[in-house]
Amino acid sequence: MRIYLDVCCLSRPFDDLSQDRIHLEAEAILSIISRCENMGWILLSSGAIDFEILRVPNIEKYGSVSELYTVAKEHHSLSQNMIDRAKELHHFGIKHLDSLHIAIAESAKVDVFLTTDDKLVNAAKRANIGILVANPVTWLMEVDYND
Repeated sequence: MRIYLDVCCLSRPFDDLSQDRIHLEAEAILSIISRCENMGWILLSSGAIDFEILRVPNIEKYGSVSELYTVAKEHHSLSQNMIDRAKELHHFGIKHLDSLHIAIAESAKVDVFLTTDDKLVNAAKRANIGILVANPVTWLMEVDYND
C-alpha cells in the first residue's frame, strides 16, 4: 500500500483531541503510520511536504510532526511535469500547495492521498484526479472492512 499523507494529516495527532472528529482522525493516522512501520505499507515523502512542515509555527508541534514523518521511506522531488499538473489542478479550486501534493502523489502512483481537509476531498472529486483522495478515517474503515 503506497500512501501520501498531507501535512494536515501528519499534524492531526498533535492537535487538540477534545473534539471527536479530530480524535478519530488522529487515531486513524497513527494506525496508518503503525502499518507503515510494521506491515510494509509505504509512506511517501516529498519536497512539498518538507517545505510545508518547515512552516509549522509551533516549535513543539514542528518537532513532533518531523519525528512522525521519519516513517516515510520514499522521497519524491518536484519535476516540471508535476508543476504543470499542479497548475491544471489549481483551476478546479485546489490551493497551490495542495495541487503540488496531489501532482506528486499522482506521479508516484500512490494508492491513496489522505487529507483531513473536506474542501480538498470535494475539490478532488470535481477534478480529473488519477488517484483516490480521501479522509483517513473513512478510508481506513473501508480498508479494514475489505480485509
